[in-house]
Amino acid sequence: GSSYLYAKETMGELASVIAAACLTLEYTGSASAVARSWGDKVLEYIRSRNSESFLISILDPGLGINPCAFVVSLGSVLLLLEGVKESKSVTNFFSSLNVSLVMFMAVMSMILAKKENLTPLIPPEFGAAGILRGATSSFFGYIGFDEICCVSGEAKNPSKNVPRAIILTLIIVTSLYISASLGLAGMVPYEEISETSGFPNGFRYVGYGWAADITALGELAVLPLVVLVTIMAQPRLCYAMSVDGLLPQIFTEMDSSGNLREGTRIAGIVMVTIATLVPFSYLDDLISSGILLAFTMTDVSVILVRQASPTDVGCYPLKNKVVAFNILSFVTGLLLRSFYSHDATARWIQILTIFSCVGTLFIGYKIQNHCNWSRNQESIGLFLTPFVPVLPLIGCFVNLYLIAQLELSGLLAIIGYVGLFVGFYFYHVQRRANNRSETERMLSMH
Repeated sequence: GSSYLYAKETMGELASVIAAACLTLEYTGSASAVARSWGDKVLEYIRSRNSESFLISILDPGLGINPCAFVVSLGSVLLLLEGVKESKSVTNFFSSLNVSLVMFMAVMSMILAKKENLTPLIPPEFGAAGILRGATSSFFGYIGFDEICCVSGEAKNPSKNVPRAIILTLIIVTSLYISASLGLAGMVPYEEISETSGFPNGFRYVGYGWAADITALGELAVLPLVVLVTIMAQPRLCYAMSVDGLLPQIFTEMDSSGNLREGTRIAGIVMVTIATLVPFSYLDDLISSGILLAFTMTDVSVILVRQASPTDVGCYPLKNKVVAFNILSFVTGLLLRSFYSHDATARWIQILTIFSCVGTLFIGYKIQNHCNWSRNQESIGLFLTPFVPVLPLIGCFVNLYLIAQLELSGLLAIIGYVGLFVGFYFYHVQRRANNRSETERMLSMH
């Protein structure tokens, strides 16, 4: 359950439902978005070969329908229904192919990079604020490492191997991501980078058609893997929620091999529908903000597990301080966004920004220096996150700052989405209370 489990154990049932809502965006939403992106890349590749091909009218019928996304998402679900063991061999092969492809793109683009394309490193019309806004929208393309937590039940010696796997994955993914991004920006002027097919069109732009073909075909080959491994975690999340009584028991049903077939089938239907009917541009901001919120809840969970409320009379509990820190972090993000905008000349914005920054730092200082260790955890023999609470507090601030970079429509979308799940939770609680009352009434009659 990843963040769902952490939130449930440290913040309660309502927080765990919010975490589950965000993780659903990460798993089902991201899988749908990648499947949709794959369908767009298929069309882009066919158009680059023959813009008059009859296939274009079949694969792009209009009305936002993407048949290619339907095919790749349905294929991923069918493969998962065969079981994790069968999926594992396919995953291992395509993972190796995926890493090789990204390394090829990074190395080739850096070889072809030109200094003038990276000067200035930050385009003046966007500035640092533009980079952070772009990071918010594209953040979900970076995730996946936390899914290791969702399949840790199938790992050997998880207490040691899961932390190692997450750390190694982060190192590898970060290195490849930065290298490829820097190479692409150096190879092609940023105004010419394609939003749909960056590297293939980039290589074609500099006259390396063979590299463009390798990259385009490679992307078409490996992106289905991303769909497969991303949706894999959703049935396990639903299983955890079903065990806790938050979802129907159908999500706990397994076949003779231990596969969550019903959960996989239901999650697959939702993913296939979204991938087929919803354009990619409607998904990126919502998914990224949901993932950032889930990671914030994970950071908070680490603080609550490792720190304890101060015992001094008159001191606020740790949870209150953490809530205040997160609220101020988000407000600071909004104010800094206005502060760095080109039209931010109002003095009151500057004053509010300074006060908000000082307040955030002050509460972080209070959490660091006035909340003791919850217990001696050096002797329990498990991996311990270093630099707590400073590191998770920085994580909370950065995550909420990135969410604050969204436009009003994006903020309203994530608030409305989370609000639906909160409404579902309170409906579920009320229904559970009514059922309990009815049971007690029936028992009293007998």
